[in-house]
Amino acid sequence: MRIRRDKYFDDESDIDYELIATISDALAHPVRLQLFRYIMQKNRSMETVCTKDLVEAFDYAQSTISQHMKKLVKSGLVELKTVDRFHYYYANIGVLMRYLNAAKKFSVFKN
Repeated sequence: MRIRRDKYFDDESDIDYELIATISDALAHPVRLQLFRYIMQKNRSMETVCTKDLVEAFDYAQSTISQHMKKLVKSGLVELKTVDRFHYYYANIGVLMRYLNAAKKFSVFKN
């Protein structure tokens, strides 16, 4: 299938559609939003966050949190570091900023 180019899509090459779709999908669930925000806050105050910390902070089963964290890690929003048998999570602010910039370019409402 051929995609028609219109004059309305001149800046299309600047927009990273794959990034927008991946990150939007990762943030589409309220629990993942809460987990990501919690990790960002803890990292900001120089505290480490492991799976045990997330289970204690949220009223969800460890398996539920692990599934949500898997999605956040796969999207690149969260980095995972494993030490012995513990998983430590770190917010990747660079990916978040790339997402926000791409979403801004994607927006039809320009200044």
